[in-house]
Amino acid sequence: MAVRVICRCGTSYELKDEFAGKLVKCPQCGRENRVPDLPQPVSAAPQADPVFDRDVFLLRQQLLRISEKYDVADEQGNKIVFVERPAHLLRNVGAALAGVVAATVVGVGFAQLADMAKGSAFEGVLAVLAGLGALVALFAVGIALSAKRHVTFYRDQTKRTKLLEVLQDRKWQPITATYTVRDAAGRTLALLWKNYLYNFLRKRWYVKTPDGATTLYLAMEDSVILSLLRRLIGPLLGFLRTNFIIVRPDSEEVIGEFNRKFTILDRYVLDLKADRGRTFDRRVALALGVMLDTGERR
Repeated sequence: MAVRVICRCGTSYELKDEFAGKLVKCPQCGRENRVPDLPQPVSAAPQADPVFDRDVFLLRQQLLRISEKYDVADEQGNKIVFVERPAHLLRNVGAALAGVVAATVVGVGFAQLADMAKGSAFEGVLAVLAGLGALVALFAVGIALSAKRHVTFYRDQTKRTKLLEVLQDRKWQPITATYTVRDAAGRTLALLWKNYLYNFLRKRWYVKTPDGATTLYLAMEDSVILSLLRRLIGPLLGFLRTNFIIVRPDSEEVIGEFNRKFTILDRYVLDLKADRGRTFDRRVALALGVMLDTGERR
């Protein structure tokens, strides 16, 4: 292995690695220069659980399921994690029906008041309140009674051992959405944050510190041009499938990719080989990968 030395006179030359850290004279001007030390090998940070101690995760969504379920495997195809995001179908249908009932009661109530005030200055106001009140009651009751859709990661489909969870922080998230990533003991590992307005140009998700003050990583569509094409003409039978790159926000260094494979079934590859030191907590990375699919309704 060679070590490059650059002298202040501008001369650049290489020496064998046995000279690393020593003083040598420049062959051009004779000035002494210290040869740089050899770069230290990057050691991968240990992960919290052996199932996360890897760089590639294969995700396969189970089809014909009301709830969203994923099998996560290693590069050899061995299943290592089971993921579930319940749909809470019955509860959410009941919440919607309750919202319709509440909207009907409010709307009819104000409509009757408007009829009683017919011919007066309050008739128009009460008629408007009938429509607005019904709409507000519909959303308020429906959202209040609906269930949040959390994501839980288990060691296998028996669901006896929980490894991780992603909590939907708020039911009503019209512009920004936040999710809390917690370990099995309930400790917050990170926050996932997105702004729906950004999706018009280029989808992106932010990985933040537990207090939300600092952005650690950013996942965004792999290309601005491709993202615009997807908005205009759609996925084009899978040829324009949505893929993401994961970067460090300070340097835009790409440390990972989340790609959908060209198959009929929903299959994804979370590739973090570029993050050699495994500084990106693999638990948070896998949580992000699942949200890049289910959180984007792909």
